[in-house]
Amino acid sequence: MTRMAKEQLKFRSLVELFEFLPRDEAMLTDILRQITIETLNGYGKEKLSYNVPFFYGNKSICLIFPASVPRSGVKSGVLFGFWYGNRLKDENGYLAHGTNKQIFYMVYQSASEIDIPALTGLIGEAVELDKSFYAH
Repeated sequence: MTRMAKEQLKFRSLVELFEFLPRDEAMLTDILRQITIETLNGYGKEKLSYNVPFFYGNKSICLIFPASVPRSGVKSGVLFGFWYGNRLKDENGYLAHGTNKQIFYMVYQSASEIDIPALTGLIGEAVELDKSFYAH
């Protein structure tokens, strides 16, 4: 696929996304999606945005960005980003923030790298933050 064709990709469904991804990225993306869906426990919604799984409630919560999808910003693996990561406590310093001042993230190369308690704790914290955006 040419670079131009890759830049113009537009997935209409998760099925199309998973068919496009290399097997290792597809598996890692699926694992991260399942952890996110279970942790959100019915809170918020999921949609394809930026061609990747994107979760939101009152505002944006998190996204799962495989390296093979254009504009991922990572060379390999799967990026799990928190939209308002700069506002999370992240007491254990689990997340990186690169040059973006708002989105903090972790890049996973394999499922064994996922610290499930740390990730689910941060997702829970992100949900509480999201709930506060429209608490009156």
